[in-house]
Amino acid sequence: MTTRPVHRDVGALGLVLLGGAAGTAARFGVERGWPTAAGEWPWATFTVNIVGAVVLGMLLQALIGAGPDTGVRRRIRLLVGSGFCGAFTTYSTLALETVTSVRADAPVLAALYVLISLSVGVCAAFVGIIVGHRLSRLGEQR
Repeated sequence: MTTRPVHRDVGALGLVLLGGAAGTAARFGVERGWPTAAGEWPWATFTVNIVGAVVLGMLLQALIGAGPDTGVRRRIRLLVGSGFCGAFTTYSTLALETVTSVRADAPVLAALYVLISLSVGVCAAFVGIIVGHRLSRLGEQR
C-alpha cells in the first residue's frame, strides 16, 4: 500500500470491497436460514449486528494493541473491519424491521427491538474490546 490517503488507495478500496462481498454473503446466508415474518422478533438481523459488534470491537482493540495502523494491520482492518464487519452488520435493516413491526401493529416489539439491539450492541462491542485487549496482551507476552 502507498502513503496516499486510504480512501484514494485502489488496493485499500479493493480490500474493503473483498471483505464487504464476504460480509454481505455471510449476512445473506444467516438471513436466508433464519427468516422473520412481520411482527416477529428479527433474530437474524439482531444476531448479525451483535456478532459484528463483538468482532469489530475485538479486532480493532487487538490491532491497536499490536501497533500503529500501517502495513498488515491496516490491511486486516480494512478487509475485516471496514469490509466484512461493515457489510455483515446492518443497522439500516434494523430500521426497516422496526418500521415493519410498527406497521404490523407491533409497536411495543418495535420499541423493544431498537432499545435491546442498541443496548446489547454497545455491550457486545465493549466485550469485544475487552477480549481484544486481552488477546493483544497475550501476544506481547510471547
